[in-house]
Amino acid sequence: MAHRSFVKEARRRVAPKKARVVPVLDRLAAEHADAGIALTFRNELELLVSVMLSAQTTDVNVNRVTKTLFAKYRRPEDYLAVPVEELEQDIFQTGFFRQKTRSLRGTMTLLLADFGGEVPGTMEELLRLPGVARKTANVVMAERGSPQGIVVDTHVRRLSQRLGFTKEDDPVKIERDLVKLVSRERWAVFPHLLIWHGRRVCDARKPACERCVIADLCPASRIEVAPWAPEPAAAR
Repeated sequence: MAHRSFVKEARRRVAPKKARVVPVLDRLAAEHADAGIALTFRNELELLVSVMLSAQTTDVNVNRVTKTLFAKYRRPEDYLAVPVEELEQDIFQTGFFRQKTRSLRGTMTLLLADFGGEVPGTMEELLRLPGVARKTANVVMAERGSPQGIVVDTHVRRLSQRLGFTKEDDPVKIERDLVKLVSRERWAVFPHLLIWHGRRVCDARKPACERCVIADLCPASRIEVAPWAPEPAAAR
């Protein structure tokens, strides 16, 4: 599915991105102090399944499905013990249910065969699992407290382009730009802050620039703002 690019919206003259990234994140952290993963899970297996199911649907929808799913499927073996059609029906509402069922069953088979039924601990091992691409693996590693990169979803892509943090459209290339720009200790929180700001303020079609706390730092802002100047150290 083709995604609209927001690169050309970043037209206003502002300070270089390296000078803006810290104040941008500091302000977003203050504005969205509750920012965090929206998926509901109790352990690493449920986290992995939730993220796999979240492709092409909303976190709200995934949480609605997993509320009953996780009561029924508690171990990798449980996903393999039912007929394919039953699992398809149980995750039907997340969309692309046949493909997701194949991925889930393939992942559970590999977890049992190679990892003792546990979610593997490294990025490389996670990427071996069927249906687990870099974005999914990044989410799992970040929630463990050991991010290996930066999650790039539609919100992160849009806001990174609008903020002039990247001129790329491909998520892999966007991530490469972001990990060079954002300090490693903020890799995990960076996507949460942009996702929540994207949902609450920086809408794709009609961004609410008039109530945006980073409007003066944003080259895509649609309102007149005073030129940005470095903030005093005491204010950070």
